[in-house]
Amino acid sequence: MLNANTYVTEEEGIGGTIRNRWEDFYVEEIPEVIPDGEGPNIYIWIEKLGRTTLDVLLDIARDLHIDRKRMGFAGMKDKKAITRQWICIANMDSEEQFAQVEALAGTIHNTEFLKVIRGRKKLRMGQLKGNKFRILVKDIDGMESDNEETRKLAIEDAAKRADAILKTLEKTGVPNYFGWQRFGKPRTNTHLVGEALIHNDLKEAVRRYIGNPSEEESEDSRKARQAFDDGNWEESLELMHPGMRYEKMMLKVLLKEKRRAIRKIAEEEGIEIEEVDESKVELSDKAYKNAIHALPKPLQRMFVHAYQSFLFNAAVSERVAMGMDKYIEGDIVIDKEERIVRDKTPEEFQEMVSSFEINQTCPLYGTKVPFAGGEVGKMEEEILNSYGLTRDDFEVPKMPRLGSHGLRRSMRFQVWDASATATEDGVMCEFSIDKGSYATAVLREVMKKDVY
Repeated sequence: MLNANTYVTEEEGIGGTIRNRWEDFYVEEIPEVIPDGEGPNIYIWIEKLGRTTLDVLLDIARDLHIDRKRMGFAGMKDKKAITRQWICIANMDSEEQFAQVEALAGTIHNTEFLKVIRGRKKLRMGQLKGNKFRILVKDIDGMESDNEETRKLAIEDAAKRADAILKTLEKTGVPNYFGWQRFGKPRTNTHLVGEALIHNDLKEAVRRYIGNPSEEESEDSRKARQAFDDGNWEESLELMHPGMRYEKMMLKVLLKEKRRAIRKIAEEEGIEIEEVDESKVELSDKAYKNAIHALPKPLQRMFVHAYQSFLFNAAVSERVAMGMDKYIEGDIVIDKEERIVRDKTPEEFQEMVSSFEINQTCPLYGTKVPFAGGEVGKMEEEILNSYGLTRDDFEVPKMPRLGSHGLRRSMRFQVWDASATATEDGVMCEFSIDKGSYATAVLREVMKKDVY
């Protein structure tokens, strides 16, 4: 996991791989509120495979001819998995509209409508208790043997070790690292866009999103991105495949802004449009800002959040090394409602940490985030300094809506109902975790390797 460097458990990992088939990775949302069948909003309990939550929402909005902003969801779910979650369409109070939504069942790519029902309140981000997972780990150490009995014993031994690790994590908690989904995979780029925004470089932020080809992505994607970096924007747009939906959104805005700039130069210099040297056309910050604004708002906000997550993982690595389930004087701790808990003795704090009534926190760095005290606070400041940053940099003055005040986030999360069992194909890991946390952080401890 990016910038994650510390393990909690000491047991040898089982190795292996996940997502050999996306069907081997199952996620189900644990909802905070279940719609009761009454109200002006329409809730859909969906099961999707190989699609992001935003992609599904955009398809539904397109087919219903409504603004995507009318649609809500509690959390983003994995693309490379079978996932179940509620989504909500606001203000669809007529029977005709309800019938239109029901009629979409079976028409949205790789998405099933398991239930369509009315609800009283709109669904908003974060309105869930957690998520439960069922994940098959294949290719574990020892499974490569041709001897069936040896292979079976290897799986059974791995399952026992995995189960012991999960039982330890139920007691200590799991490092609350942000997973690869936060940064993008195979193209790990989202935090780099955020870094450019933090440095107030809108042109570079856009370039890093549209251009900046990665060896880990397909050849078609690399060609389209390289064409953009080379200044061949029309060619880049033509080369973009359907999966580059958001890059297309941005690039169409840039091309429109570029044509506008060319017309302005032609008028000012009294020449034909064809005579303008396009290589000398420089777009304004406003043009690059408009390109970023072409993206769905949740995606716009993800950039700075991803860079904050990158720095947060570094802080968690250092704090876990100090003691995962240990209270250290100066720690800022929060309860389950994320309220800061004060005025306890060190002994009381330690008891509350041990029982998961409270959790120690690390900073999601921002303009107003407080640092812890003592040696923990010193560590947090040193991380920010090592990247040449101050808290004020998170203001993002050119796009203040994407800036962040920052906050304290739990440095660990609780796992429950955890178990590992041997199957013919590998080790099946099942567990439930708090919302906003990553299953791959649990699997990283079980497998003792980088996993996504």
